[in-house]
Amino acid sequence: MNRRVLSGSPLEPVIGFSRAVRSGPFVAVAGTAPIAPGGGAAAPGDVGGQTRRCLEIALAALADAGARAEHVVRTRVMLTDIARWREAAEAHGAVFGAIRPACTFMQVAGFIDPAWLVEIELDAVVTEGGQST
Repeated sequence: MNRRVLSGSPLEPVIGFSRAVRSGPFVAVAGTAPIAPGGGAAAPGDVGGQTRRCLEIALAALADAGARAEHVVRTRVMLTDIARWREAAEAHGAVFGAIRPACTFMQVAGFIDPAWLVEIELDAVVTEGGQST
């Protein structure tokens, strides 16, 4: 049985997605955009700030699914300008520097909101004892 985590995004019912889904020990967090708490884009023009916001949202969804950052085994960082990858990498490293999941940085043509410069996906594995595998 799958456990779905909803974030309340108005796009969830339109697109038909969940912020995160846990199936047994596996947790997948959907592409997470830098949405500010009150709506709109967080940290306009700031790749590092937007990456931090994406991670904040994604890690909250992970927690709602019963997982933690140390359970993350893969991340995907999608940027509209790959030349700015170091800004995103610094924010990513602040969270995952000691965890060291498999990670991919890639450039995309754009996102739903043109103010979004980055989106992040996470995959995690949690064992019965709560430890990562």
